[in-house]
Amino acid sequence: MVCLGNICRSPMAEGIMRSKIEKYKLQAEVDSCGTAAYHVGEQPDRRAMAKLQEHGMDISDLSGRQFEQNDFDRFDMIYVMDSQNYRNVLRLVRNENDRQKVSMIMNEVYPNGQIDVADPYFGGAGGFNDTYQMLDKATEKIAKKILKTND
Repeated sequence: MVCLGNICRSPMAEGIMRSKIEKYKLQAEVDSCGTAAYHVGEQPDRRAMAKLQEHGMDISDLSGRQFEQNDFDRFDMIYVMDSQNYRNVLRLVRNENDRQKVSMIMNEVYPNGQIDVADPYFGGAGGFNDTYQMLDKATEKIAKKILKTND
């Protein structure tokens, strides 16, 4: 799960996906990072943590990190939150295999829609609620895709 600073959208996506992995007892691993190094080593934004806490999820153990090329080797899929993150990650691809792993997360809900998950950082609580709703839908689709693959 990749966003810009790794303190709002991507840690929220990681936390929600962790809850789906647990709910569906999936054999899967999830992590989050940012394309920029602004918040490396920092906890998620307090508003992101509060929004997930409302839904029984704790992401206070997460720590910001920057996306690196070896993430292509570590993960089967790289989900990005918006078109700028998409372009930033694609700049680091080494080959077509890397490129095939990168996808806009909302394409899981709206195939080929290229819909951005808006960055709630500069908005109010409503932005974090909207982000939660979008990521909950997308991670549900991802979880069900993993379930089908494991059947």
